[in-house]
Amino acid sequence: MSIRLRLTAWYTCILAVTLVLFGSAVYGVVHFYTLSKVKANLEEQSKLIQPNLVLNISRGKFTIDIDGISATSGFQSSQIFGQLYDYNNDRNLVTENLQMLKKTFPVPAAKNAFKSQPFQTIKLNGNPFMVYQQPVTLQNQLIGFLQLGVWIGHEMDLLNLLRSILITSATIMLIMATTFGLFLARKSMAPIGKVIEAASQIQNGSDLSVRIAYDGPQDEIGQLINTVNSMLGRMEGFYKNLEESYAAQRRFVSDASHELRTPLTTIRGNVDLLQKMWSKDASERPNLDEETMHEMSLEAVSDIADESKRMSRLVGDMLSLARADTGRTFEKEPVPLEILVEEVARRANMLPRTAEWITGDFSILNGIYINGNKDYMQQMLFIFIENAFKYTPEGQVMFDAFIYKNQVGIRISDTGIGMDKEEVPYIFDRFYRADQSRGVTEGIGLGLSIAKWIIDELQGSVEVVTRLGEGTTFVIWLPIVYPTPLE
Repeated sequence: MSIRLRLTAWYTCILAVTLVLFGSAVYGVVHFYTLSKVKANLEEQSKLIQPNLVLNISRGKFTIDIDGISATSGFQSSQIFGQLYDYNNDRNLVTENLQMLKKTFPVPAAKNAFKSQPFQTIKLNGNPFMVYQQPVTLQNQLIGFLQLGVWIGHEMDLLNLLRSILITSATIMLIMATTFGLFLARKSMAPIGKVIEAASQIQNGSDLSVRIAYDGPQDEIGQLINTVNSMLGRMEGFYKNLEESYAAQRRFVSDASHELRTPLTTIRGNVDLLQKMWSKDASERPNLDEETMHEMSLEAVSDIADESKRMSRLVGDMLSLARADTGRTFEKEPVPLEILVEEVARRANMLPRTAEWITGDFSILNGIYINGNKDYMQQMLFIFIENAFKYTPEGQVMFDAFIYKNQVGIRISDTGIGMDKEEVPYIFDRFYRADQSRGVTEGIGLGLSIAKWIIDELQGSVEVVTRLGEGTTFVIWLPIVYPTPLE
């Protein structure tokens, strides 16, 4: 059974019980009030009527017989039907109006006379009578049984009409309540049907963009729909993030496989060459003199060493990014920035390059501290500097710093090959390399991804300004922990 039907059934049952109790109370009050007036009238009339007693002497014995009924003034002889039963002579003395009915009220046996109820409803020829009855005694001896009745046809018709009205009206009200209750329940539960429909669409089509339209009041149903819509929005966001993560993961695995395939192929080729050159089987060795084979072996070993170093860097970078993906961070402490950048500038001067290396005045960083990690900050700066050297075959690479609004900006600019502006949003993606440099310069495309992770961990940001053929400038913004002391 649906919720609509259950709600309607409960509502109808509660209303039915209420109507039955209310109708019973109304009918009981009217019934009691109407018949109470009749009973009170009969009791008053019973005081106005007396049996006529006669003393008979027979063979020295005295007996008391009932010779009739006498009534005083005020007795309603036309409305009251009287009957006096004589137990001694086993006869009924009745009033004229009762004689016309040719019926008498039933009389209890003498032994049950005192047990009879004072009021009793009796039907004679289909006519209802309210009968008041009491035993007649003399010196505690039962001699008769007096019964006074009044016709209560009008009262019973009124009570029957009232009962019919109550039953009919209650039935009509129940039918109307059931109909309107079902309508209201269906209207109230219609938004729930929309929720079910939306859930079915999502289940069948995986469309998390579906939302439930609702313009009703913000009651429990409205709050439920708002909650479901919010949940769908969050699920859609999570699902999109999950799809992007899966796509990034697939792309990462594909690119990593591609990057690892090249050094592995080179290593495998050189190993095969070395195996052939130094094989014990003379038929497999190439027809070369020993000096040439020695030179070729040194070249093969050098290639193997270079590719091994490249693979080591790749694995190290991938481990750093895997640490970033798991949410792991590094320990931080206040780092004096002037000492760090001067050390980076000195060590960068020893890197292989073809461009001119120019450093600025770092004395402005005196007393400036960054909440970070020295090793990771050096790694991040060397990534940008090595990239600048790599993509600047001739020209200049400049390294300086400045302070602006409680932040320090570390600038690495070059006059190298530059990039298209459309490529800037993607340069921090893993394994991404600009098209014009792919295959021309070495690299695996993970350095800037690692640098961006370190900058994010330092709660900083990076700004990129580039122009194709003119060079690129990176500005790394880091928040200052301790500003320069006042002199």
